[in-house]
Amino acid sequence: MMSEKKPSTRSAEVSRALASDRLGIAGVLFFVLAGVAPLTVAAGVIPTAYQTTGLTGIPAAFLAVGVVLAIFAVGYVAMARHVISAGAFYAFVSQGLGRVMAVSAALVALLAYSCLQIGLYGALGPAAAAEASSHLGINAPWWMWALATWAIITVLGLFRVDITGRILGVLLTAEVTVIAAEAIAGLSHPLGGHLTFSTLSPADLLEHGPGTFGVLAVVAVLGFVGFEQAPVLGEEARDTRRVIPMATYLALGLIAIVYAGVSWAMAAHAGSSHVVAAAGRQGPGLLFNLGDGFLSQAAQFLFMTSLFAAALAFHNVVWRYMFALGRENVLPAALCRTGANNIPKAASLTQSATGLAVIVFFAVTGQDPMARLFFWLGTTGGFGILLLLALTAVAVIAFFARNPHGENAWRRLIAPALAAAMLTGIVVLALRNYAVLLGVPPGDPAAWALPASYAAVALTGIGWGLLLKARHPDRYLSVGLGPQAVTARLSTADARSDQPR
Repeated sequence: MMSEKKPSTRSAEVSRALASDRLGIAGVLFFVLAGVAPLTVAAGVIPTAYQTTGLTGIPAAFLAVGVVLAIFAVGYVAMARHVISAGAFYAFVSQGLGRVMAVSAALVALLAYSCLQIGLYGALGPAAAAEASSHLGINAPWWMWALATWAIITVLGLFRVDITGRILGVLLTAEVTVIAAEAIAGLSHPLGGHLTFSTLSPADLLEHGPGTFGVLAVVAVLGFVGFEQAPVLGEEARDTRRVIPMATYLALGLIAIVYAGVSWAMAAHAGSSHVVAAAGRQGPGLLFNLGDGFLSQAAQFLFMTSLFAAALAFHNVVWRYMFALGRENVLPAALCRTGANNIPKAASLTQSATGLAVIVFFAVTGQDPMARLFFWLGTTGGFGILLLLALTAVAVIAFFARNPHGENAWRRLIAPALAAAMLTGIVVLALRNYAVLLGVPPGDPAAWALPASYAAVALTGIGWGLLLKARHPDRYLSVGLGPQAVTARLSTADARSDQPR
């Protein structure tokens, strides 16, 4: 009987593993940049930031926030060399702050990434509907296009990770090329024929006081959301200790340069004293009008592919978190079972079902998909990631305090402490100005209900973690172990099977 049980136990190991050694630096970088969605930020977030804040120092803000996140990344990638898991935030918090906090962080991550992924359908649908009506003469409601996109992402979500990476690579290369071309065109034709550098000056950030700068800092951080995804792919990367840090720093550097460059080009082309008014009039046209007709049309088309690439990338992130939680029995174990292509189909399809339900709900209720689905959920998802960044910075300090693992003081203490302080400050500013971020009047229920959803989810996670600890100690002990969770269970199962009955 002992020999009969062991093969079935070992088969569980195979069914709970992601494909290893399939992603190099380029593959990981494509996933990361797809989640960041550079063209979506360039066409949507940056003009909105100019209009909302009234500041012209947005290029400098992106550079400043890039520095803050680079400081955060020092400890983040240092920990990624020692803790490898498809549920990166979840595993890091577990190893640093304990298993109960890890379960709470995991549920916050699921909510945040789901908001980011599903919210994108609220922009994809209207954008596709507008393009189809303008160029093809096809008039269909936004939700039909959203459902068509949802179906494609559902299918691609079941593809091998390296295949998905190639698709994202093609889309990302095209959109970054167009952004660069638009920025060069704008800088080549500044208003008045004179190119100025004032919008890159840190002095512009405090032009209207620290309060407005706080809003701008939050908007800039939201533009970087997605850069943190590289450790999520650690189990599938080749040479994880080299690939994950390099992909993270390359992504941060590229994002900061692209955002600062294109926002500088917008201010130069419209004039630094006129860019705020121009952003209010033109919206995404502030980007599209930098170049000629062909470039503008290409940018508008690639705006849709940018949204699509981001939705696909975040879909993959969500199912990886579900996989990690299922593997450690925090969520149902069915979510971690993989097939021949090493994709956990149940987890991927669960996220697809959630997206379908939200699209149908917004279609039936007739709510504005851009304002309520895309903008509100996207902002809320980004705020959730901001919370996790601040929490993870603290977890990094706690992790290395117990064992330095050969890391120097800068990587294990100084940089994470600086990042924790700065990110916590930005969280506070975000909460104080959430109505401004959503574009609603002060006191609007959405301004407190949406951020409060994280408090509810976090408390639920703490309760569930305590319940696991009290009633399911075996499952509790595997929380945050990543790939070692299966090995630990196998060792326990083998030890028990060797004991006489």
